[in-house]
Amino acid sequence: MNAMQRRIVIVIYEGFQFLDLAGPADVFATAAMLAGDSGYALEVAAPHAGEVTAHNGVTVAARTALADIAGPVDTLMIVGGLGTGQHLGDHELTAQIARLAHESRRVTSVCSGALLLAECGLLDGRRATTHWLVADQLSARYPQVEVDADPIYIKDGDVWTSAGVTAGIDLALALVAEDHGHALARDVACGLVVYLHRPGGQSQFSTPLNAQTPPSHSLRDLQAYIDAHPEDDLTVPALARRAGMSERHFSRVFTQQTGIPPGRYVERSRADAARRLLEATTHPLPTIARRTGLGAPETLYRVFRRHWRISPGDYRRRFQSKAP
Repeated sequence: MNAMQRRIVIVIYEGFQFLDLAGPADVFATAAMLAGDSGYALEVAAPHAGEVTAHNGVTVAARTALADIAGPVDTLMIVGGLGTGQHLGDHELTAQIARLAHESRRVTSVCSGALLLAECGLLDGRRATTHWLVADQLSARYPQVEVDADPIYIKDGDVWTSAGVTAGIDLALALVAEDHGHALARDVACGLVVYLHRPGGQSQFSTPLNAQTPPSHSLRDLQAYIDAHPEDDLTVPALARRAGMSERHFSRVFTQQTGIPPGRYVERSRADAARRLLEATTHPLPTIARRTGLGAPETLYRVFRRHWRISPGDYRRRFQSKAP
């Protein structure tokens, strides 16, 4: 390893989520290729050296046992997976994670890897996120952790946690941006053909995921119409007419079947549309506000801050795609 390279140690174990390893590893490897000598040196370690089988059946060779790794480490990353819960009582694993954490500049987790950090006491008194499926488990088992299941990733001091699976890519891109600047992170994202890394405050739930799929075929069609036509009249009266219902009945049925009032769904859908335009175009903010049905830049600003905790201008400066 070159002395200028940042040492990344990714911890895996039986039953881990393969993409929790592969996604961040490819981000760091691509960044290393682009950054040269100042990039990253990646190590994959497990409780015991040798073959480790992911939950999907793919076998990975961990060349190093955790006990054989000595600091200093730049970034320690703990992956998650459906097998994580089975390892919370593995004192050998958690002891090695705790040891390495104290020898690392920063500590990170992907998905349910946050459970292992919490088991080591590394999240005590900190705000953290994880896969939404295990957020309740994290909160109940470790009440000293402030669990926020919504963001894609959270940085609290020198500890970073991310949401489920593909959010590990967003986390890794954010780490690259912190180390080398947003320009390199953009180049890595373009090289991997993924979304430019999303701000940590962005919800891990997109508009379709944030709403339940309604059993009614007509309401599913209406959701698709809303998402495809943000600039149209999407008021409750207009939507009720399109659905062939009275306004009161429509509002009640839509909310019952999707879990979200129609007005809130429309706002979030328009916010998603604005986010995509900010990433992919150079349209001025008044044009984006008009084309997404938000009307004025002031409304765009308020909606954007409410959903992603960042201004539209800051989002564009950080995450706009490069011109081809």
